[in-house]
Amino acid sequence: MGIDTTIIIGLLPFLFLLISILGGTNGVDNRYDFPSDFIFGSGTTAFQVEGAAKEDGRTPSIWDTFVQSGQQTGDTDVGCNQYHKYKEDVKLMADVGLDAYRFSISWSRLIPNGRGPLNPKGLEYYNNLINELLLHGIQPHVTLHNYDLPQALEDEYEGWISPKIVEDFGAYAEVCFREFGDRVLYWTTVNEPNVFVLGGYDLGFLPPERCSFPFGQNKNCSKGNSTTEPYLALHNILLAHASAANLYKTKYKDKQHGRIGISIYGITLAPSTNSKEDVHVAQIAEQFFYDWVLHPLMVGDYSNLMKKIVGSKLPIFTKDEANLVKGSCDFIGITYYGDMSCKYMSNNWSGEYRDVNADLQAQIGFLSAAEKSLTSAKSLKGVLQYLMQEFGNPPVIIYENGFETERNSSLQDVARVKYMMEHIQVVFDALRNGSNINGYFTWSFIDVFELLTGYKTNYGLFYVDMNDPNRKRYPKLSAKWYSSFLKGKASTSLDFDAELLFYS
Repeated sequence: MGIDTTIIIGLLPFLFLLISILGGTNGVDNRYDFPSDFIFGSGTTAFQVEGAAKEDGRTPSIWDTFVQSGQQTGDTDVGCNQYHKYKEDVKLMADVGLDAYRFSISWSRLIPNGRGPLNPKGLEYYNNLINELLLHGIQPHVTLHNYDLPQALEDEYEGWISPKIVEDFGAYAEVCFREFGDRVLYWTTVNEPNVFVLGGYDLGFLPPERCSFPFGQNKNCSKGNSTTEPYLALHNILLAHASAANLYKTKYKDKQHGRIGISIYGITLAPSTNSKEDVHVAQIAEQFFYDWVLHPLMVGDYSNLMKKIVGSKLPIFTKDEANLVKGSCDFIGITYYGDMSCKYMSNNWSGEYRDVNADLQAQIGFLSAAEKSLTSAKSLKGVLQYLMQEFGNPPVIIYENGFETERNSSLQDVARVKYMMEHIQVVFDALRNGSNINGYFTWSFIDVFELLTGYKTNYGLFYVDMNDPNRKRYPKLSAKWYSSFLKGKASTSLDFDAELLFYS
């Protein structure tokens, strides 16, 4: 896929004029308007980018099984092949000017059976990646779990719905702290638990595809219980997180000086209509999805709202567990993409037969990328304000924020640049208004295998040619704008020379 830069340069003034017509802001002059310790980065995760799925001792995860079941199509055995191309990708990160790179560790690559012996090749790979990042002055931000539990543990005791997972996750986390913690200062235990349990244990459209009739959206759901398992899985996630965080703080933090947190999906719900019922249920459901994770982390227990809605199905923390969970986060990670729709859904089912949506009396749906982009920046502002007002303004890092486009669309991703400008502006405004926000990461650094769409859509700053055996990367306009912004040459108000987008 060749690129004629002369043609692109000629088109840039028109493209940015189009952006300004669509709507700009007064703008941040450049990244140096932010505090000197504010972190700008980008990210991917192991299954979505590494490839080498059957190489060097790696065993399947529940996401491998999900793909093999036919729920997604696309090559993940080779994938984007970062496992073999990490040096090239790190060089691109350095060229862009990233402060940090967020990636996840494949548990089944590092510890193939989920517990027990380490895989030397897995250990070597992550050491090499971390060292390469540091060699180029880039901070590694590491996530321990992202929808990819070792299939061995799912087969043995059904993974996250078993209390056995707490001990095994703690042992896995300790391996990571011990082997990598001398160079890693930011740890995230679990990514998006509030969405993981909804999609994986209620509706069944995400790994591990557990659900029960009539709630599952996945016809292949052959096991599970949509009424109880989402609450049980998230309860065990909280205990596993807290156990790992306590281990880090008592055994490693004084020596390694790092921070540990959890990353939640920032859900904002737009009422489907202006009816009182839709408006009310959207407000309640939105609070519910934040309370589910954050209230125990702040207070040591589920909120009264959760208890009222869920009733006896909601697990109970023991006194020791409550003390362990409370205060177990140094920071909260947020992944944010835009609004979802919410409609009131009446039902007459008794509590023991309702799933999460039925408990909420809500029907939640996806909006298109174009629909989300209309309100996304404003809604992100609301999320940051909500965290300040309701949860004591904890330290926050936006770990994922990106704009979806069809695969093989133009490298001139004007809409993505506009999206990034608007959201970085919101982050800057939130800082000025007192938000304790510490960083902003785009999703994703390169085009990856997406959780919902595989390779059909993408969010990357770099296009990956999946038809090229070498998986060649090509910079999009968004990569060039972000690079110019990070180097102090571009602003969110378009007040810059477009030709400076061509980083050397």
